[in-house]
Formats: sequence, structure tokens, C-alpha cells
Amino acid sequence: MLKKFVLNALSSFVGAWLAIVLGIVATVVFIFAMMGKFAMSDGNAEKLTDNSVLQIDLSGVIEEVEKPSGLDINMLMRGDLDRPQTLNRIVDAIREGADNKKVKGIYLKCDGVSAAPATLHALRDALADFKKQNKFIYAYGGNYSQGDYYVASIADSIFMNPQGMLSLHGISGSTPFYKGLFDKLGVQFQVIKVGTFKSAVEPYIMDRMSEPARAQLDTLYTNIWSVMRGQMSQSRGFKNAEIDSLISQNVTFKKPEFLLKSKLVDRLVYERQMGDIIAHKIGEDDADDVNYVTTRFLSTQYALGAKTGGDQVAVLYATGEINETNDAGINCDKLVPEILELADDDDVKALVLRVNSPGGSVYGTEQIWEALEYFKQQKKPLIVSMGDYAASGGYWISSGADYIFADELTITGSIGIFGLIPEFQGLTQKIGVNIETVSTHPGADFPDLFHPMSDSQRNAMQEWINAGYDQFISRVAIGRKMPENKVRAIAEGRVWDAVSAKRIGLVNDFGTLYDAVEYAAKKAGIEKKYSVGVYPVLEPGIWNFLPSAEVMTMVQSLSGQFPNADMKTLAIMAKILYREPLQALMPEFTIDMR
Repeated sequence: MLKKFVLNALSSFVGAWLAIVLGIVATVVFIFAMMGKFAMSDGNAEKLTDNSVLQIDLSGVIEEVEKPSGLDINMLMRGDLDRPQTLNRIVDAIREGADNKKVKGIYLKCDGVSAAPATLHALRDALADFKKQNKFIYAYGGNYSQGDYYVASIADSIFMNPQGMLSLHGISGSTPFYKGLFDKLGVQFQVIKVGTFKSAVEPYIMDRMSEPARAQLDTLYTNIWSVMRGQMSQSRGFKNAEIDSLISQNVTFKKPEFLLKSKLVDRLVYERQMGDIIAHKIGEDDADDVNYVTTRFLSTQYALGAKTGGDQVAVLYATGEINETNDAGINCDKLVPEILELADDDDVKALVLRVNSPGGSVYGTEQIWEALEYFKQQKKPLIVSMGDYAASGGYWISSGADYIFADELTITGSIGIFGLIPEFQGLTQKIGVNIETVSTHPGADFPDLFHPMSDSQRNAMQEWINAGYDQFISRVAIGRKMPENKVRAIAEGRVWDAVSAKRIGLVNDFGTLYDAVEYAAKKAGIEKKYSVGVYPVLEPGIWNFLPSAEVMTMVQSLSGQFPNADMKTLAIMAKILYREPLQALMPEFTIDMR
């Protein structure tokens, strides 16, 4: 109801028609782009030979798993239909390379990877396992980002361009605050929350970070850096203090010769020389004799590491923000039926829920939790594998699992909820609109988006939030077999790094998705023979590339108020205004791994 009310208030038929026209144009462009893409294909097929080397391009965004893409006009106009790299595909390729005798080693080309610490750690762990097969890993980069270097530090040798740079600066993170932006729009946010550390609402009502929010992030970043620094130090033969000392010397701006002398890198060479170096390593005379294979190709030779045949362990991905309206994140209306179908499938003997979510809609979260409880009622093991984030609503849906695996750099917890209701009185005054309401009872129009809440309405809302928080606490207490008072002591909306989360009982152990699959198979008693099914099955189509009509209409309406605003800013504003009022969502921040 709230969403429709907002849309009716802010949208126009002109915006809707423009959205439709844009969709038609995008469709046509997409079709022609696909035709061009296929026409340009040279038909060269990759193959495995005895002189093969897996080449991993550490560049751009690494997603958790393939999913329907949003609309990108520039991508379509270029005819570039390649999707971002995915963690599961890269790790599958590394694991296949480790087992395949034809793959002699790995060549890491480092060029500005963009991923959260836990994703980078998962890649690094897979590479560490690869090295155990007595195969080499060489890394090369012109300009290493910190994320690049963290992964590359596991390599046998790190090569660098003689004119290159290496960014090493520790951990920092940024949180955008939108209050000033919405003040200009004339939109105020009415907030009701539970939890001292539940700071997800701060960007909408404050200009800067509160002290509790700053304190929890300071602890979080310190703990994450402690893990990363320790692993880099161990791989490169440093003491932890030496890494910090190099950072204090502004190593990012030091010449490559200093990096070589400091043993951060092993050799300074130009990229053209790497072909001969790798050829020599595998016993070939010429660079042209090396057969490089891609992660996309090699991953198709691998099936999540599971044995084929027999009963199935299902791996169900739950990635993104939880909602009940679109496919941009975890749509509960689509995920719940998937869970119920897996529960009723006699061939599925266990479920591994792969969670990479900051949370979202409380309603959607509870629907998913209940469906997972139904799955457990079928006497099948439910195991959770946490990715970059499994916080707030993401932790809610994880808490009932029989066993929880997390990456050491996973961010989790954030047990708390909040209510966020926009109030548009300032906007209507700006555009010369006066809203008059007639109702049979006081509060019949609640929430009234055009007037502030009354004290009685705010009190009622607070009771609603408190009840939701108590429910969250109860879910965690039962799922984790902890007293409620202990859960409340570690809740309050606080985010935790996985090392701390394991210590306080929020997770059971550290491990990868593959560890979780093996554990699930063992719990189900099928470890000797089983297959793995990955869900939901991606069904790409033209409509995956089109934005939702509701969001496009909202963006169009906002663009009329802010004709000079860029589309990214308008999309952020539309997303915030389109959220459900009751949220279990972690604070918004971005960790800088550049």
C-alpha cells in the first residue's frame, strides 16, 4: 500500500510512457548488439593440452554468482554482453586446475579487482589449495590495488612493471549520508529503531556518523585488517609490524625499486616478458607454446567438486537485498517456492544456503525463514555458507541452520530492525500541492506520507518495531541454542567480523562453500556418492536486462525535480523511497580495497 501511495503521489503518466519507450529502445538495441556480438565471434574454441596454464584476470567486479543483469545502455551500445566474473566460476576453475594434470600452473594478471574482502579471501584460499599440488602461481601487475596484492601475495613469485605502483594502505570504509540530498528534495524520514548500533538509518536523518557507529566500524576494520595483514605477512615472510611500517612510509608512492628491495615484489619486468618466463617455467622453448585457458572454460569441466550420481546436495544462492518486489536482490516471492520445492524433492537430501546479503525487508525475511524451517521439518540437514555479508535479515535467515560456515572476513550479525517512513510535506509545498484528508477514525490514513506522525502513531510504531526485534532475538536464540539474554547482549544492531562472530557463537566454523557441501553430504549420510544441484537456475532473457517499471517511473519523476542530477543519484534516491517501511538491514558502507 505504501509503495503504491508513494508512486501515485510522485509519478506521472509522462514518466511511465517514457519508461516504456526506453524499454522498447533498449530491447531493439539489445537484439542488434547480440547479433553483432555473435557475428564478431571468430569461432576459436579453447582446449586443454599438456602445456596449459590457467590465466585469471583480476580486474573489474567479481560477483558472488551469475544473475540477471540490470540495464546498461553503454554496454548494449558497445555490443559488450559479457557478464562480470563470478566467485563460484573462478574457484571452480582453480579447483579443476589443481586436479587436472594438464594444467601446469596459474598466471594471475592483476589489474584492479573490485570485490569485498571475503570474496578476495575465498580466492586466496583456493589458490593456496592449488599450490599444495606442487603447481606454480605467478602474479603480474602494472598497478596493483590492495585487493590485487592481497590475492597475489599467495603466489610463488610477484612480478611488477618497472613503472608500476603497489597500493598498500590498510582498511578504510566510506558511508554516504543522504540527508542533505533529501532536504533539497523536501523529503524527511521518520525513524523508529531498536539497537544502539543499528546505524543503517543514520544516512537519512544525520549529516555525519554517530560515535557508536564509528566505534563498531573501527573495531570491524581493525579485525579485518588483522586477518589480511597476517596472511600477507606469512606468505611474504614479513612480520606484521613490517607491513604496518611500510604503510606508514607511504609505500603506495614508492618507486618499484623500493618495492623490490623491501621484498614486496620479486622481479621487475615488462608484460611482454612474462610469456617467456612462464614458458621457461613449464619447460617450453617459446612463449607461443604456452596454452592459456580461461576461468570460464576450465570451470565448465568442474561440478562444484562433488562426486556425480546418487542423491543430491542442493546449493541455493541467496544474494543481495531481501525484498518482495523485484529480482535485483533476494525476491522472497521467488526464493520461498524454491525452498519448498527442494524440501519436497525426494532426491534432495540436504541444503546448503549460500547467503551473501545485508538484509532487507522484515516481511520478506520472515517468509524465507519460515520456508527454511519447513525444509528442516523434512528431516534434511540445512547448512549455511556465508559470503561477504550475512547481516541483519541475512543473519535472520541463517540463524536456524544446523551448522553455519563463514569466511574469516565475512561481516555478519547486525541483529536489529528499524522502521523508515518518508514524509513528503516539504516536497508537496515546493511543487504547490496541498493534501487534504477526510477519514472516519484518527489515524485511518496511517502512515500519512504528507504529515508527520503523531505521538500516538509513533508510539504504536515503536511497539511494532519492538515486537519485531523480540521476534528476531527469539529466532536467533532458538536457532543458535543460546539464552535470549546472551543474544540481546551481542545484538543491538552491531555488526561483527566472522572471527568475533565465531567467538560469541553466531557462527560455528570457518570454511568455504565447498566445505559446507561436504559437511552437508556427511550429515545426510551420502558422502560416498552424491551430486550437487545449484539453484535458482538462471534463465536469462531479454526482460532480465530491463529495469522495473516502478523504479523507472520513480526515477523519471525525480528527474523532473532534479534535472541536473545524474542517473546514478536518482536511482539511489528511488531505491530508498521504494523500500518497505520495516527493515532488517545492516549499515551501508563500502570497504576500500583499491
